[in-house]
Amino acid sequence: MDGVIYSGEELIFGADKFIKNLIDSDIPFTFMTNNSQRTALEVVRKLKRLGITVETKHVYTSAMATGKFLGDQSPNGTAFVLGEGGLLTSLHENGITLVDSDPEFVVLGEGRNFTLEMVQRAVDMILAGAKFITTNRDPSPKKPGWNNLGIAATTAMIEEATGRKAFVTGKPSPVMMRSARKFLGLETAETTVIGDTMETDIQGGVQMGYKTILVLSGISTSDQLSHYAFKPDMVVGSVDKITFPLKWWK
Repeated sequence: MDGVIYSGEELIFGADKFIKNLIDSDIPFTFMTNNSQRTALEVVRKLKRLGITVETKHVYTSAMATGKFLGDQSPNGTAFVLGEGGLLTSLHENGITLVDSDPEFVVLGEGRNFTLEMVQRAVDMILAGAKFITTNRDPSPKKPGWNNLGIAATTAMIEEATGRKAFVTGKPSPVMMRSARKFLGLETAETTVIGDTMETDIQGGVQMGYKTILVLSGISTSDQLSHYAFKPDMVVGSVDKITFPLKWWK
């Protein structure tokens, strides 16, 4: 979403028209975001403030993917969570009980409300046998004044302290890429991923066999494309340059 539909609190030019075209053309779509803090309803409300009107069925978050994954893996399982609203809601909706001791899983998501003391407790739980799950490994943008440490940094801290690698459920993990497609009710050949990040959006789509479109309105630049062993099917400046029908859409 950030870098594709909006930049911070500013709508990217033409994004509202692009989404309207999807709706008018009856093309199923979802905003697939690695941010696990917001619920789908909160995402819908933010988009409405920016001038885009959609429904919760148009949102799929890493929190939703994590909840479904844990619910499938361990029905009625337990988890100690370092995270906020969207993640807590999804785990609860998928039958995972949130606990403060002896959890089956330690689940890490974005957030600013957990403390180093809570992180230390999570480390002890993992060393005692809990499985370590992180909703994504998105890095910090490394900009002065950024108000979020970045989940990649927190994940690395816990991995170093425990000697255990986290299992990642968000993009580019096949867990989220596949469950988002199923959420839409699409087959592999019907699915296209549009994103601004080669390492998550495009890599995840390529690995799953989806068509991919890179937009240059966010993180990735055209100069960086030669650095990767994979490439998107299409590169455009922003979503307002995408016209219908695309050559691979019938």
